[in-house]
Amino acid sequence: MDYKKTNAADTTVTRDFPMIEKSTGNIYKSIAIISKRSRQIQKEIKEELDKKLKEFASYTDNLEEIFENREQIEISKFYERLPKPTLIATEEFLDDKVYFRETEIAEEEAEEKEETV
Repeated sequence: MDYKKTNAADTTVTRDFPMIEKSTGNIYKSIAIISKRSRQIQKEIKEELDKKLKEFASYTDNLEEIFENREQIEISKFYERLPKPTLIATEEFLDDKVYFRETEIAEEEAEEKEETV
């Protein structure tokens, strides 16, 4: 996903609990889903940033080169300005862009069917 084009807020936004729990019926499940998605987003952003910064890796100890690399500084600043992964994940969740499944319920239903057979 392209996180550069997200419409998530840059700062913290107050959310209504009923809006968050609407999809799952349970606020704790919703928060757990948002949290897991946030970790996925953070991992993707970190991998992308690391990949871009590897191009600038210098294996010499020349301090002048380190401070003069404006491209690297611009890339770092760009990623710092992106909305936080939790805000992106919350926005995705509220827009119903996050797929999730309830494995516990499916497992319980399967066990109940096995017991009745």
